[in-house]
Order: sequence, then structure tokens, then C-alpha cells
Amino acid sequence: MGMIDRFIGLGQGVTALGSAATGMAEVFTQNATRKMELEEEAYARAINQLGQEFQTVRPGFFDSFVNGLNRLPRPLLALGTMALFVYAMIEPEGFGLRMMGLQQVPEPLWWLLGAIVGFYFGAREAHHFRHRVWPAQQVKTSVTTTQQVAVRKPDDDFADNAALRDWAAGLRE
Repeated sequence: MGMIDRFIGLGQGVTALGSAATGMAEVFTQNATRKMELEEEAYARAINQLGQEFQTVRPGFFDSFVNGLNRLPRPLLALGTMALFVYAMIEPEGFGLRMMGLQQVPEPLWWLLGAIVGFYFGAREAHHFRHRVWPAQQVKTSVTTTQQVAVRKPDDDFADNAALRDWAAGLRE
């Protein structure tokens, strides 16, 4: 077969013509194999980037410090309230003087403080509420033998609706 191609001289011409036809066809239609290769490459890059985003990095000093500060407001509010009671018992005159000073704070400033505290604890509680694992409800499916099962007649299906009763009667005929 190789000898005939050499004598006639069509072997290289047919190969060149086939390559040209393939190249021309790829101008009008997309190469499916190349498309799959490019999609796989894009998917691999996206997965690699996603994996890099979730790699755990050891927190430095600043991160640890800020995490510690984020844990302080609740204990400080609780202990501060208890300290106010102790302060009121130890030095009632000073406590009374400071409470009179708190009465001089304008009302809008109290509303602002209430909003800040409410949003802080409300957002924290909402976060914990969203991530709570709810127990599955237990469904009781036990049936005792003393329960009676009502058997319905076909005519009872539409006892209260005359139009549906007539329609069902027409279907049976």
C-alpha cells in the first residue's frame, strides 16, 4: 500500500487536504475535545483556589489578641453589674452621686446604647440560633387493637356536596 502511494503521489496531498479540512471545520464548530480539556483545567484551577482559601493558618499575636477582646463584653457586663451592687453597699454616697450623674445623660444617648448592646447580643444569638442542631421529632406510629377503624362507603365521599355526588355517580355508570 505504501508503494502505491509513492508511485501515484497522492499520500501527502491527501494528508494535507485532510488537515486543511479539519482546520476549516474547527473555524465553524468548536472542537469538543479541546472544550472538555479547557473546562477541566478551569475547574481544577477553581478547586485549587477554593482549597487555598480554606487552609488554616496559625493565628498570630494580633489575631489571638482580637479574639480575646471579642470574648470580653459578656463577662465584663455581668461582673460589672455585680460590682455595682458591691460598690453601692461599700460606698452608698459615691454610688448615689454617680447614679444622679447617670440621670443627666440625655435620652437619645440611652437609645443609642440600647441599640448597640441589642445589636451586639442579638447578632450573636441569631448566629448561634442559625447553627443550632435541632433534634428530630419522634413520630408515634403505634396503633392499639382497641381503636376502631372507620370503613367509608363510596357514597360517603361526597355526602356534603351534591354536585360532586352527581359527578361521581356519572363516573360509575
